Amino acid sequence: MDYRQLGKSGLKVPVLSMGTATFGGSNDFFKRWGDTDVKEASRMVDLCLDHGVNFFDTADVYSAGVSEEVLGQAIKGRRDKVLISTKATFAMGEGPNEVGSSRFHLIRACEASLKRLGTDHIDIYFMHAFDALTPVEETLRALDHLIASGKIGYIGASNFSGWHLMKSLAAADREGLARYIAYQGYYSLIGRDYEWELMPLGLDQGVGLMVWSPLGWGRLTGKMRRETPKGDGRIASGGAEGGPIVDDEYLFTVVDALDIVAKETGKTIPQIALNWLLQRPSVANIVIGARNEEQLKQNLGAIGWTLSPEHIALLDKASHRVPTYPYWHQIQFGERNPKPTDW
Repeated sequence: MDYRQLGKSGLKVPVLSMGTATFGGSNDFFKRWGDTDVKEASRMVDLCLDHGVNFFDTADVYSAGVSEEVLGQAIKGRRDKVLISTKATFAMGEGPNEVGSSRFHLIRACEASLKRLGTDHIDIYFMHAFDALTPVEETLRALDHLIASGKIGYIGASNFSGWHLMKSLAAADREGLARYIAYQGYYSLIGRDYEWELMPLGLDQGVGLMVWSPLGWGRLTGKMRRETPKGDGRIASGGAEGGPIVDDEYLFTVVDALDIVAKETGKTIPQIALNWLLQRPSVANIVIGARNEEQLKQNLGAIGWTLSPEHIALLDKASHRVPTYPYWHQIQFGERNPKPTDW
């Protein structure tokens, strides 16, 4: 297993982590993703640890807390062998203060997550989304307090816009508060918007990327093709609700390129899509999801080898899209505003 530094911190993480949004399945939305129980989750944790994957990611909102409970049971007795990240911000109740990134909500949300996980500390605590109603200084001071109390180790941001993240980093520097060391965001061969602003920001400010949904909301599993556009997995079952809209022709062009690389390397389409991400700037970790052991084993096959420059160029070309303004304008002045990738 390869380990990488997570942002501008002393923490090293494996290049793959296990996402647990499939644990629990306690409501209709998350049941479409998976309903892994404690017994199967424990087997998955065993398999991950056997392969050096000692990092597990969850969130309080996943199955209304059940994902955290299942993960807590699955790692029971081996907490010292694993890293855990969880998240807060989304609503966990109907009250006006049971949502957001206020000090009031975060202190209570963290305590609740600790209880469900059966631990006394969380290694990385993510703000699951930006809360524009709460001053960033209030959020950062609450997180700084949780760090000082030993309840969390590091902090991260997820799904922030570039200016949200930069505003928070600037406030942390100005006030002498803990900085976000990681950004957890969507990035895939069919979703490269992250490269336009968040990637340069991450490289400049020392914020490492943890990639979520690296297979494009299930579109890069190899099941979706021209002849079977909906496949038979999560997309067909309605599990892509809330996800990005992807043009069919664009998707199939990328899948065609993946097929070529798969034939020449002997690897599967998901393994190639994951390995491509591991070659991208700022990527520290990829959060892999799996509904069962078979899917997990296949995803673990994405490491231990590297795509050739020719194969990377083929995939880059197939997945290229002209960015929106002002990024398409900036491309014309690359000598003064260089980009980390050719987008």
